[in-house]
Amino acid sequence: MGIPISQMAAVTSYVLKQKAAGRKRYPLVLMLEPLFRCNLACAGCGKIQYPADVLKRQLSPEQCFKAAEECGAPMVSVPGGEPLLHPRIDDIIRGLISLRKYVYLCTNALVLGEKLDLFRPDKYLTINVHLDGQRQFHDRSVCREGVFDTAVAGIREALRRGFRVTTNTTLYNDADPGGVRAFFDEMMNLGIEGMTLSPGYCYEKAPDQDHFLARSETTRLFASVLSSGNRNWKFNQSPLFLKFLMGKREYDCTPWGMPAYNLFGWQKPCYLLQEGYFETFEELLERTEWHRYGRKSGNPKCADCMVHSGYEASAVNDTFSSFRGFRDTLLAYLK
Repeated sequence: MGIPISQMAAVTSYVLKQKAAGRKRYPLVLMLEPLFRCNLACAGCGKIQYPADVLKRQLSPEQCFKAAEECGAPMVSVPGGEPLLHPRIDDIIRGLISLRKYVYLCTNALVLGEKLDLFRPDKYLTINVHLDGQRQFHDRSVCREGVFDTAVAGIREALRRGFRVTTNTTLYNDADPGGVRAFFDEMMNLGIEGMTLSPGYCYEKAPDQDHFLARSETTRLFASVLSSGNRNWKFNQSPLFLKFLMGKREYDCTPWGMPAYNLFGWQKPCYLLQEGYFETFEELLERTEWHRYGRKSGNPKCADCMVHSGYEASAVNDTFSSFRGFRDTLLAYLK
């Protein structure tokens, strides 16, 4: 199990309250992007493709807190860009923790070592380090040599200081299953809390459009990687979502489960598609034509997507919506 019991209990309580209130659409994780600028230019990411004037901008801590309270999700993921480049990232993280949000500070870890003094270990704070595989593959993925070693050094130091640390890995169509499995072993040997996985998503602004996974490629790859997994591997996500990636469960997309807020407002329908923004979270929920998104909608942009932002919340909902889902989740955690 890669999720502490206290966090699981908080999320369970939250989900059960939403269901008791009869809410069919509720957020599970707020994707809070305080800036788009970054110190890397990864081929599979298009955040730094924004104009220079946009890259100079950033959300204020007050805007971040307002979004977190407005959304109400129990967990907040803080990606970017590279959030550690935000001059007030420490204020943002402290404020979110004071709201009793479970915060995942996502980073490529290039400056993690020099920034750790800004934070204190806390059960509400997890440092989530982006690593897309072993040294050679990750450095190629982020288009710079030496990044893997720097990130691992940052992980070691964060663990030494008592921080919760997880990794975030995106797999593309050139991933080697054996190398991925060896990478998982390496991360577990470091002593991290857990790993988060997702297939490469078709991000329109990404410079490299040739390595995103088709749906059939996703299920083959993840089945190959996970079918006979090491019992020591710990994943910081729903086990039913991993079953979905392997082609063993079928879900429809629930993009409202992980809404995105950034410089432009609440992004419709999710952070992968740029089809407009709303000023408030309520407007996002009420005015988005949700039937136009997800595989069942027939939207060609959604046909191959199996990414966590659309389907992790679907898997969590399954856990609490059926006896089979709850049983399968429990059995997965007990293994």
